[in-house]
Amino acid sequence: MSAEGACAVRVRITGVVQGVGFRPFVYRLARERGIAGWVLNGEDGVHVWAEGRAESLAGFVDALRSEPPPVARIASFTATAAPAQGLRTFEIRESVGGEHPTVRVSPDLPVCEACLRELFDPSDRRYGYPYINCTNCGPRYSIVLGLPYDRARTTMRAWPLCADCRREYEDPLDRRFHAQPVACAVCGPTYRLRDGGAPASGEDAIARTALLLASGAIVAIKGVGGYHLACDASDAGAVAAVRERKYRKERPFALMACDLAAARQAIALDAHAEALLSSVERPIVLAPARRVFEGVAPENRELGVMLPYAPLHHLLFAKGAPPWLVMTSANRSSEPIAYRDEDAIVELAGIADAFLIGERPIARRVEDSVVRVGPGGPAMLRRSRGYAPRAVASIPCEGPLLALGADLKNAPTLVVEGQAFVGQHIGDLEHLTNVEAFTATLDDLCAMYEVERETLAVVHDLHPGYRSTEIAQTFPGPRLGVQHHRAHVASVLAERGAWETQVVGFAFDGTGYGEDGTIWGGEVFAGSVRGGLARVAHLRAAALAGGDAAARFPVQAAAGFLAELAGGVDLRAPPFGFGERYERALALIEKKVRTFETTSVGRLFDTVAALLGFTREQSFEGQAAIWLEHAARTSRRVPAYPFPLHGDELDQRPLLRAILADRIAGRAVPAIAYAFHAALAAAIVAVSMDYPLHPVVVSGGVFQNALLVELLARELGPRLWLHRSVPPNDGGLSLGQAALGCVARGGR
Repeated sequence: MSAEGACAVRVRITGVVQGVGFRPFVYRLARERGIAGWVLNGEDGVHVWAEGRAESLAGFVDALRSEPPPVARIASFTATAAPAQGLRTFEIRESVGGEHPTVRVSPDLPVCEACLRELFDPSDRRYGYPYINCTNCGPRYSIVLGLPYDRARTTMRAWPLCADCRREYEDPLDRRFHAQPVACAVCGPTYRLRDGGAPASGEDAIARTALLLASGAIVAIKGVGGYHLACDASDAGAVAAVRERKYRKERPFALMACDLAAARQAIALDAHAEALLSSVERPIVLAPARRVFEGVAPENRELGVMLPYAPLHHLLFAKGAPPWLVMTSANRSSEPIAYRDEDAIVELAGIADAFLIGERPIARRVEDSVVRVGPGGPAMLRRSRGYAPRAVASIPCEGPLLALGADLKNAPTLVVEGQAFVGQHIGDLEHLTNVEAFTATLDDLCAMYEVERETLAVVHDLHPGYRSTEIAQTFPGPRLGVQHHRAHVASVLAERGAWETQVVGFAFDGTGYGEDGTIWGGEVFAGSVRGGLARVAHLRAAALAGGDAAARFPVQAAAGFLAELAGGVDLRAPPFGFGERYERALALIEKKVRTFETTSVGRLFDTVAALLGFTREQSFEGQAAIWLEHAARTSRRVPAYPFPLHGDELDQRPLLRAILADRIAGRAVPAIAYAFHAALAAAIVAVSMDYPLHPVVVSGGVFQNALLVELLARELGPRLWLHRSVPPNDGGLSLGQAALGCVARGGR
């Protein structure tokens, strides 16, 4: 095409636009519309130069913006007119580097329908191949080693393409054009079974694994982001064996259902939950159980279910694996998921009866995400595979900034060129292996986006004893401590880009270091991210015997909340039966030994649960509160208990007195539990009435409670601002830290 009569435009597209078939999409579109020019991957996105007649060029640009590949996520799209150069063809050019990569790495994607058809087509050359993928599906974040996203920068670089795969890879009209993980049985990795018997690989290994699962065995299966421990969910003996070997007493296991029909049999799914379950993210979806799987989710009305997302999963079910599999992270309790083959074999010895080992290396561990449908849409509980490391917010920050989160449910945030990339769930930093995983993830994020440690501003929690705070001191640049609960509120506002909006914010959780050195956890703030969040109210302080240890024992937490209320009530006698731990806690409080002040709503939940019968040790975080919520779910609606605001204190004493009286009088436990939830919701609504024009922001682990959120949504409607992209628990804390850190550093 000659330059005469031609127009040209330069286009830059940012977001999740690499590794999702964007360049071949641009190429095909240009060919269809008679456009000349080129497309390439840069470190800040996809760049397009296009020349053609004005009408054709306008249609081309509109289609680029409005019809991207199905798994692409466009964050910004700019088109600038330029003089035509007289180009005659359209080509895909080599990737180019720049200053710092800011392209958004795609999360790992589930196998697409086109690949599934080929997987089960005996006439297709990839029939039964467990690593089948194309530009529309397959691993991304778990295999990428650097940016721009090209094969040489992935864990597939060790497998040169065969002639057939090379032809597909180089054909812009093919579905596998520049699909970086592309391979086949001739040139790519495979799976091997290690079960003490004769060696097996490929189809034989997968078939034998399916038979092992059907016979009650526990198999360590290498997936996309790490190993799972899998067994037949309908086999109570196998489930019990996983619990015993993994030291996981009562925490629910996730299930994988073979298909949507099997999922519908396991859990109650409405249209929203089905859409979430089948979405490209393929999370574990929490929903009410319709079928009992003994030992899978003890004393829990919900089950967490996911659908197959890797080709291997589909092959296992096709080869005869049971229709519902326990698919739990392959680790010992509280440790990070195993993802390296050599580590898995050592760490899972004595747990797994066999190992199905995939040859493709995993660049970083990425656990399954956990989501439920809530009043505001999907409510994230654990953000990892399928979502990480998407940018979740734009934060106006000068220079790169790293926010480290807290020591529970850790997930860091890196801000580069104003984009906040939230990393995958790491877990609790009380274990050395998790600390190692955390530091590796920090190094990983910095290396991926080519950020030098010396250039980083680092934001961390105020708690001086947190491991994350200690690690912050190892960075040479400026450091800032941010109060835990302010960061919770700020994380909701950062998601919405609401920097100036005046809000009233409620940060309710189990524990967080307060500015006065006490344990906060029931805090109310008013203000904005830019102008500051002032603490305007809080739960009335109670004594907490033993500090953090009280979080494991509800009766120990109850001692301080009930010390001045019980009076003539013998809490050792029925219906309470508190026992010796309660007596020892009271003694500590009376002597003021190892006793701290707390405003924690999380510990208030524990107190109420203890009064209603949950007097044993919690085997996982939040167990008593979950038990209390599920009890309340079985009650009809009843009036709320009194929970008044006196000055700047939410006074729980009238609430607890009423619960004591009702428990002694023999009122049904579910009714008491519901009245407590209603009281907490009513108290939040009442406090928010002092700020009638302000959105009501809620964050913190307490707001994982679906019943509480439903009660608030019923009363507050659109005034209620919930999390959209990160969890309300500490898994979303680093985003709020990043927002407040940016403002403190004079961000725009």
